[in-house]
Amino acid sequence: MLKPTLLVVLICLCGLLCGVQAQVFSVVRSEVSFQSDAPHEILKASASNAMKGIVDFNKRTFAFTIPMKSFDGFNSSLQKEHFNENYMESEKYPAASFSGRIIEEEDFSKDGAYTLRAKGKLFVHGIAQERIIKCDITIKNGNIKVKSFFTVLLADHEIKVPRIVHEKLASEIKINLLAELTQK
Repeated sequence: MLKPTLLVVLICLCGLLCGVQAQVFSVVRSEVSFQSDAPHEILKASASNAMKGIVDFNKRTFAFTIPMKSFDGFNSSLQKEHFNENYMESEKYPAASFSGRIIEEEDFSKDGAYTLRAKGKLFVHGIAQERIIKCDITIKNGNIKVKSFFTVLLADHEIKVPRIVHEKLASEIKINLLAELTQK
């Protein structure tokens, strides 16, 4: 039979371990879209539910990836072909990713709305750039919604635009990201 003191310690330890909840969440739904506002053409495309990712709020780390060929909704099939073959070289660089750390030290175990900054490596077209990207998150009943808007400069990722079409593709691309995450 266990001594009462040992029994109390085991019950307390078990309670502490059970109370420590892993705060690891994964993407269950996503919408990532981009837009290029060039002088002669507006280019838009989006990828629904193609982004995969995980956030560990205890460690304040994250990793997201999206296949380049998952983008659709271009003005024409030729535009999509040029995007994948000429600009993004999707066969050679099949995905874009962003991984790193959450800067803020908020208590994300509580429901609420938070603005945080994610610092990490944005990897696009084979080139990694250190970035800080602001995100708005809403936590409710163990579910998380993430919204983010940021831009990507083509030059930062060595994405070349032929001179003949430089008026049809902006040098700065606007990215909109919406994601829903649930606990793993």
